[in-house]
Amino acid sequence: MTVEISVLATPKAVPEVRHLLRRHGHDIHLCVSELLTNVIDHLGEGTPVTIRVTGTGTGHTRVEVTDPDPRALPVLVRAATATDECGRGLALLDALALRWGVEQRANSKTVWCELEGEPPLSAVQGPVTPARSSR
Repeated sequence: MTVEISVLATPKAVPEVRHLLRRHGHDIHLCVSELLTNVIDHLGEGTPVTIRVTGTGTGHTRVEVTDPDPRALPVLVRAATATDECGRGLALLDALALRWGVEQRANSKTVWCELEGEPPLSAVQGPVTPARSSR
């Protein structure tokens, strides 16, 4: 089963999306939260994104976040210090995921990761498009 959620990237959207994916495991929640937060931090609040969670057919779950800027690529920072305010999100994703990467297109990019285990068959309850916040 594939779950696709379209939302504007805002701080309020992060817990809304986690709630929609509540039947998924904590690792999926964490990866979706980190990828969505990266869009907010690096592209700005209100950026339209599409979040996809799907089974791969090989016993894994793929998480994807697509945004409209193919130029702003994620960078894995391996040496975030105790006082750094950022730089840990992709390190967490890298530690949890079997693998991750970026697919660039002319007008968008998708940051994705794969995790152990298949998504639940009934993965979402309620609407799949959270309320869009106004700026």
